Amino acid sequence: MLLITAGPTTSAGSESQEASNNSQTTPNLASQLGSGLLLISPFFFWGTSMVAMKELAPHTSPIFVSAFRLLPAGVALVAWAAASGRQQPKGWQAWCACALFGLVDGTAFQGFLAEGLQRTSAGLGSVIIDSQPLTVAVLAALLFGEKLTSASYAGLGLGVLGLSLLEVPVDILTTLPQQALGLLPVEQVDLSEVVGQGAPPSRTLWDNGEWWMLLAAQSMALGTIMVRWVSKYVDPVMATGWHMLLGGLPLAALSLAKEGSELGPRLQQLTGLDMALLLYISLLGSAASYGVFFYNASKGNLTALSSLTFLTPMFAAGCGFLFLGEGLTPLQLGGATVTLGAVALLNSGQRNA
Repeated sequence: MLLITAGPTTSAGSESQEASNNSQTTPNLASQLGSGLLLISPFFFWGTSMVAMKELAPHTSPIFVSAFRLLPAGVALVAWAAASGRQQPKGWQAWCACALFGLVDGTAFQGFLAEGLQRTSAGLGSVIIDSQPLTVAVLAALLFGEKLTSASYAGLGLGVLGLSLLEVPVDILTTLPQQALGLLPVEQVDLSEVVGQGAPPSRTLWDNGEWWMLLAAQSMALGTIMVRWVSKYVDPVMATGWHMLLGGLPLAALSLAKEGSELGPRLQQLTGLDMALLLYISLLGSAASYGVFFYNASKGNLTALSSLTFLTPMFAAGCGFLFLGEGLTPLQLGGATVTLGAVALLNSGQRNA
């Protein structure tokens, strides 16, 4: 009789244990999925905010949008951090760290970005701004000893290539290499056409949009590196909120001084959709995104985290395709594929470092 009952008892126990294991696996998978989505959420919100800013352009001005991205976001994030029990900055070192963080990653980054967007094409500008993981990788290796494997180097290079295919117009991609090799003549200015018209106005480095975008990229890269230092004196989420507040104030003053005459009439044309988009780029595109990004930057591998910036233009292109009817060429789809491969390669290289 014991032999008869032993079999079912063992089977029932095995089934019970298996069911328990399955019940534990399901929450683990859900937790991992949630963590992954939270990790890439800043890049999704940054990409979709680019599309929102494009829609806002007719009724706003560049520096005003930069200031609005920071100020309400800073208020919201500081309030949330305080409500969740995070400490306010204490002491002059903490406030100096927040102020310097805000100057570099808030005022400088958003200000340079606003100026650059007015002077360069969206595609080339985006490639420059989203190539900042290269700077982060170098600085993280020098300052924090993060090792770069051959896969990491390959991933960084492929990332820039993928961004170029995704964002730079086809005619520029085809003509620039041919001009560099001497296969196409470089356009020359006919001096006979300008004789008697006076000398053309001289252009300086500060008239170059690519230069402004390069400065913006380096500002964001430096801000990403700085958060490790800032978090020694103040909670990283609280510091992120204050850095947006302190960095947004100079931009608001600059907007009033430089754009005040044209800003008023434009703001009077704001629609309900425009207000919703402004809140989107501030609360989700800045408060939530920067809070998550800099919290992760204060703890994790900076090179691997920064490499996810390569995903930002992919989300922007996808959102433009879905909501603005912007087409995607086979070359752009290929660029998106290369970019995804670059992110996977770089992250695998950092895990093995």
